[in-house]
Amino acid sequence: MAEAQAQQRGGYTDDGPATAEGGVRFEVDGEIATITLARPEKRNAQTFATWSALARIGESLPEQVRVVVVKGEGPSFSAGIDLRMFTAEGVPGQGSFGSAARSDGADFEQRIRQAQAGFLWLRRPEIVSIAAVQGHAIGAGFQLALACDLRIVADDVSFCMKEPALGLVPDLTGTKPLVELVGLAKAIDICLTARTVHADEAMRIGLAERVVAGGDLDQAIGEKVAQLLSTNRDAAVATKRLLQGAQARTLEEQSVAEGIEQAARIRALFG
Repeated sequence: MAEAQAQQRGGYTDDGPATAEGGVRFEVDGEIATITLARPEKRNAQTFATWSALARIGESLPEQVRVVVVKGEGPSFSAGIDLRMFTAEGVPGQGSFGSAARSDGADFEQRIRQAQAGFLWLRRPEIVSIAAVQGHAIGAGFQLALACDLRIVADDVSFCMKEPALGLVPDLTGTKPLVELVGLAKAIDICLTARTVHADEAMRIGLAERVVAGGDLDQAIGEKVAQLLSTNRDAAVATKRLLQGAQARTLEEQSVAEGIEQAARIRALFG
């Protein structure tokens, strides 16, 4: 009850065991939610618990939230998968890729889907998600940034899709947005060479909406949040829904969808 009342008042911090174990901090201030990867001593490396914590946040996100900011504490956004997951010992209490691989096939696939759930919700039409990216954004870190609608980056950012170099594929929902942002050929180049994409190239090829000095990143995020909150909420949701569906529709189909959404807006405003 107290938690629900705090959410309604607008100030809320989730420091429960699931988020704490995953190295994630979650805070809500009115219409703004902030997710912070909070293991700077590990360069915010991610584990099964991290992905579970992200999924839990998506499941319990307060209805008043319109903008979600995803950031990393310290000099790196996220250096990717915690390398202990590649060892026999794994991460205490969470296992390893080896133990996961020895599980039943259906259980293993379910575990991957559960991890993906921590990324998928960031594209909901009801919110706009912004990744504030500085330093390393490698592998799972790169994919977390790609899961967001917008990316504002510091001038020291280093994107790298490391998975193929480790014998893996990017499976945390990153391949589709990467292809949509940069095109198939560039996505193949970035993934299959596992090379680093720095700030100037990220801006040029569409990975980043804005590049700023590291010390200006918080201010740039604040400015973008204010711009997003200045628009009508329901119109923003309807417009994002239209934009997300546009690629899968013909021009005629998109025109019909626009008409349906606009009719609903006019009825809401003037009916």
